[in-house]
Amino acid sequence: MPMLEWAWVVPICPLVSFVVLVLWGTRLRGSGAAYVSIAGIALAWLLGWGVAAQMLLPPGHEPVAHSYLWAQMGSRTLELGFMVDKLAAAMLFMVPFVSMLIQIYSIGYMHGDPRFSRYFAFMSLFCFAMLLLVISNNLLQMFISWELVGVCSYFLISFWYERKSAALAGKKAFITTRVGDVGMLIGIMVCFVHGGTLDFEKLFDTAASQPGETWIGLAALLLFFGAIGKSAQFPLHTWLPDAMEGPTPVSALIHAATMVAAGVYLVARTFPLFWISRDAVVWDWHMLGIQFTALEFVAIIGTITLLIAGLMAVVQSDIKRVLAYSTISQLGYMMLALGMGAAGVAAGMFHLLTHAFFKAGLFLGAGSVIHATETNDMWQMGGLRKAMPNTFATFVIVFLGLVGIFPFAGFWSKDEIVVTVLGEGRMALFILAELGAFLTAFYMTRLMCLTFWGKPREAAAHAHESPRVMTWPLWILAVGSIVVGLMGTPWWNKAHHVLSFDGTPYVATGGASLAVGAGHAAAEQAPNYGLMVVSLAVALGGILAARRMYNREGLETDPLQDRFGLLYRIVENKFYFDWLYDVVIVKGILTNTKTGLMHLARRMDDWIVDRIVDGAGYVTVGCSVVGRILDDYFVDKIVDGVGVVCRAGGALVNIWQSGRVQGYLVGGLAAAAAALIAVTFAM
Repeated sequence: MPMLEWAWVVPICPLVSFVVLVLWGTRLRGSGAAYVSIAGIALAWLLGWGVAAQMLLPPGHEPVAHSYLWAQMGSRTLELGFMVDKLAAAMLFMVPFVSMLIQIYSIGYMHGDPRFSRYFAFMSLFCFAMLLLVISNNLLQMFISWELVGVCSYFLISFWYERKSAALAGKKAFITTRVGDVGMLIGIMVCFVHGGTLDFEKLFDTAASQPGETWIGLAALLLFFGAIGKSAQFPLHTWLPDAMEGPTPVSALIHAATMVAAGVYLVARTFPLFWISRDAVVWDWHMLGIQFTALEFVAIIGTITLLIAGLMAVVQSDIKRVLAYSTISQLGYMMLALGMGAAGVAAGMFHLLTHAFFKAGLFLGAGSVIHATETNDMWQMGGLRKAMPNTFATFVIVFLGLVGIFPFAGFWSKDEIVVTVLGEGRMALFILAELGAFLTAFYMTRLMCLTFWGKPREAAAHAHESPRVMTWPLWILAVGSIVVGLMGTPWWNKAHHVLSFDGTPYVATGGASLAVGAGHAAAEQAPNYGLMVVSLAVALGGILAARRMYNREGLETDPLQDRFGLLYRIVENKFYFDWLYDVVIVKGILTNTKTGLMHLARRMDDWIVDRIVDGAGYVTVGCSVVGRILDDYFVDKIVDGVGVVCRAGGALVNIWQSGRVQGYLVGGLAAAAAALIAVTFAM
């Protein structure tokens, strides 16, 4: 299996591109920097394709894992290494492929930008970080690459940092995701202390041998906090819409193949911890009598997220923010599926793969529209289907994929999730998931009507089609959003098998008896045609409702605002989450002049730290004064006295040192006589 053994080279390719662009990027003329970056990610995709083909296509291969010692701490070790199983192989194909198309598109979108080479350097580093995360075989290496993904997102979201809104958006994304990362880091510590290792295989084996231990569920819950931040789940979802301040291709990369996908991937990779702790309560509200396991918590957070994000997407006027809230909602679907347990992992990951294609197509299509109209406001667009036929045609295809219309990819992947939810007997969650599907169809049809249908408004009057370097990646993604969905058709259904869901989610050797057969049992169920009809009817209902409301001539204001004034304002203000965080945390805790942490920190600095520092200064000055006095009146006097004594002794001796031999002879005889006399008297 030579390709699998060389899987570690896949992330190295974009890393080399990054190094080249950092050292020589400014010397490259024209689109040279783009070609270097694209070459690196294209080579990564070719290698990733080889790895995926060898792992996923018949006859397939066993997972490969290698570890290398980094540090020894007594009986415990920290290791680096890589692991390639079917989950990693699928991601090694998807991430570089979608990233490559986005970078090709960027040649046209970023043309003329003064920081052209820096942009592609950051894109290469971003891809390296995500690919390193994918092949990591331990939590430590995953966390390092996880943080590097966050740093790269900060660089790219605030790429146009001269705009205050972009600078603030970058900081908001970075700080908000760090909140979740604190929980993840604590979870990693729990795994190391109680599990004795951070290697996935060894950790899962240890957890499987201690199924009743509370640390397993606690570790799973804490790791999920990291996913809440990175995948913009409630209540840390507020950073992702603001991240639209970065270039549109960056938004496509974040939403489709890197940043937000990392959180879902983390839960899937560490799923054995969630599965082992499925009967252990980790969240207990005694006052309300509510108890959650780690898996149930994942499902509840996912459900809340998909609903509130869907509602917020309905009232947006910025085309990119509609898609941003759509991403949050779809990530909620994935988390809901993962929270369903053994039967839902493959469904959630399948939706992650299909979502990468149609969401990348949607964002790049939106970028094409913005490039042509020079505005993000859908109320200034309209009628673009004629002026931008390629963009419109590809947008329709990926639109149908997202809303779940047969036979496009989203129909199969989203239907797989609702089938799983219903199969687990969660009727309430099933109804809420279908409500989310209705909202998806509604806000996306609203976007289509305001952007492509009707008469051209102010910004659309002089719109034109984007160059081919921007449109043909759209066609590839549109076709991909159809083809990738075929994996989930009930007549072929390779999604479960490709993702190797047999109850041992993506574990090379460990934990083989966790839930054998649960996933394949779900895959072998007969197609639920009735549920397919229901899902299709829900999607069509959302499309028809939005089309009736928004596909009208002369529409100047949102009809929803007229019908649901108060509710519309609440949703338009994003349920006041940003206001709440600003008032309670930013102003109430951090900057309040009386009770804020910054105020308290200033008080501590004034009354404690400054006093300690000043006191140390006074003591130092006092000691120096005492030292000067001792030096002047004691040490100097002693030294001077020694000098005086030496000078006096020298003067006395000088009397006897005349230099005359006769005098020395007389003195010697006199001394001898004196000695003889003394001896005589003594006798």
